[in-house]
Amino acid sequence: MEFISVFDMLKIGVGPSSSHTLGPWKAALMFLEEVGSDRMGLVEAIDVRLYGSLSLTGRGHATDLALMLGLSGFQPENFPTDQLAETIDQIKNTDTLVLPGHYPISFVAEKDIVFLSEFLPQHANGLKFRAVLPGSVVEAEYYSVGGGFVQHAEISPSNATTGNTVPYPIKSARQLLAYCVEEQKQISEIALINERSAENQDTVFARLDRIWETMLESVFIGCHSEGHLPGGLNVKRRAFDLHKGLIGAAEYRSPQEWMRAIRQIQVDFRKVLKWVSCFALAVNEVNASMGRIVTAPTNGSAGVIPAVLLYYTAIENKESDKEHIRRFLLVAGVLGSIFKKQATISAAMGGCQAEIGVSSAMAAGALCELLGGTPSQVLVAAEIAMEHHLGLTCDPIGGLVQIPCIERNTMGAIKAINAAELALETTSEHTKVSLDTVIKTMWETAKDMNGKYKETSQGGLALSVNWVDC
Repeated sequence: MEFISVFDMLKIGVGPSSSHTLGPWKAALMFLEEVGSDRMGLVEAIDVRLYGSLSLTGRGHATDLALMLGLSGFQPENFPTDQLAETIDQIKNTDTLVLPGHYPISFVAEKDIVFLSEFLPQHANGLKFRAVLPGSVVEAEYYSVGGGFVQHAEISPSNATTGNTVPYPIKSARQLLAYCVEEQKQISEIALINERSAENQDTVFARLDRIWETMLESVFIGCHSEGHLPGGLNVKRRAFDLHKGLIGAAEYRSPQEWMRAIRQIQVDFRKVLKWVSCFALAVNEVNASMGRIVTAPTNGSAGVIPAVLLYYTAIENKESDKEHIRRFLLVAGVLGSIFKKQATISAAMGGCQAEIGVSSAMAAGALCELLGGTPSQVLVAAEIAMEHHLGLTCDPIGGLVQIPCIERNTMGAIKAINAAELALETTSEHTKVSLDTVIKTMWETAKDMNGKYKETSQGGLALSVNWVDC
């Protein structure tokens, strides 16, 4: 059984979409590897064709921009997002793409990136690259299968990514629970042991800490950014005003100083809801403006996990530390990997239940462990959260990750907290549906769902711009 790491499920990247931005960006980098550094200087021209959902909502998801950045050799994890607009303008204004190794070629984005509405057979998010060299052509076909995962067309786009052998191979929730019972360990401990089989513990902890720092920074930036989101819908940012109403006029120099301040605030029930919503809104407003966020497990659902984790660290347990944060991320990651193996985390394949639903389940389970839940209760929390997202469609207005995507993150976060609390009061007498069953149901629902509700902007709320309210 192939291993999906926690770091496969939680990736540092750039918004607004893991499947339509991060995936194509990574596919472009993969194509450059196929061309080879030794032949880069021979490339005369490159063109890209986008298919299916990538084409239908690609412009709203900045797929074309991501492709240009990827073909330039930039890495999404560390590309300076404040230079994004300038870099894209340089390419477009000069009709020139500079390949790695500083090899300029003619590249006219409107001509060399082609949007085709037909679907390729293996997945809804398909793209083909072609590079022309003297006397030869290099071609490759890829699929962006959700969450920033990319598959070469020659490899069936299954749900497996990494071929490492680990002490506890996990395909199902039932299997994960069996390991916990047999070894008398928490889910986070099982997940950590698997991660340590690939990297030493210090490296694992350092990577988890960087993920959390990136999440925290995205919340902080979102809470301190005002104005309107790009894309043409003229959506006003809400996290700034909501945050100002909650914290007042105080100013903070860093995300860490800001979080320490939040810990000093006493909040009632209504303010808890507002704070959690503010955290989620902030992340997804950063995501919508092509800022740096953590794909968790997708960009469209990136606000749920940091919102719930901040709820725990800043409100629920003000004495929490790095150990709690690491445990939360480990649990969330391993739960997400089960959804990916058994179903999908791609909205183009499963609707928004595959994004907000999965992120809510991941967050619910992780929170449940930190609140003292048993491994069995952790799985119940994830099941409850997903159960109440079944059938959720993906219907972004204008193909942008804004309406209804941003608000859905607030709902997913609140549901995750509720699911965790319910799970703590759940016994075997109450449990009638297992997590594996709800994952299977989610996948069957995805297959039955009409294609226009799967990130095509051809159904649901996506059509509301053409309706007249009565």
